[in-house]
Amino acid sequence: MKNLLFILLLANILYFMWGYFVDAESEPGIAVVAESDLGPPLDVSVGWDSDPIVSVGAVIGSEESSALEALFANSCVTIGPFKENANADSVVLEYADEGMKSVLRPVRVQVFVGHWVRIRNIEDETVAAAVLQKLKDDGLNDVYLDRSDPTNLKISLGVFGAEARAEKIELQAHSLNLPAEIIPSSKERDVFFVDIELPPGKDAGAMIEKHGQERVLTREAAICP
Repeated sequence: MKNLLFILLLANILYFMWGYFVDAESEPGIAVVAESDLGPPLDVSVGWDSDPIVSVGAVIGSEESSALEALFANSCVTIGPFKENANADSVVLEYADEGMKSVLRPVRVQVFVGHWVRIRNIEDETVAAAVLQKLKDDGLNDVYLDRSDPTNLKISLGVFGAEARAEKIELQAHSLNLPAEIIPSSKERDVFFVDIELPPGKDAGAMIEKHGQERVLTREAAICP
């Protein structure tokens, strides 16, 4: 009996010691970790200060047409306007000979002619004749009756490029008690622009130097051929 009790006591001691030294199984919970154990912080802001990346909708190297062409397309220049078709044609040929795609583009516009001095609302041909004679007697010989609108006869005292010259004629008519006025005059006509596609790496500096800054349109103002 004593041996049995001794064996049971020894078994309990061994079981207690086994439970004490064996690690407990992992269970769900919260682990507290020191920040110094995590290593250097991860910098996720590197590169964000640069220009935004443009999505071009195609894999580089593929032959699919996409916004990639627009992103890297050649820049364009528009030169003009030219009043004469022949002048614009010569510019087209000049840059086409240099290997650039060049296209002539006519545009219908209002072109300023000058400052028109006139007397409106002339009652009839008899009154017009008397006014014309009065003007000629005062030294204004380039006057004539404008019959383009029979319901509104007008006497033209001339069209002048310089506004100061027009004002001088107007004042001379006023001194004769004639109601002259100055009207800006324009007319419709075709002018011509040349649209040019620049090859990669070429700028418009030489074109601006040759044709003048005011006649060379670049960037958003230009139209590609």
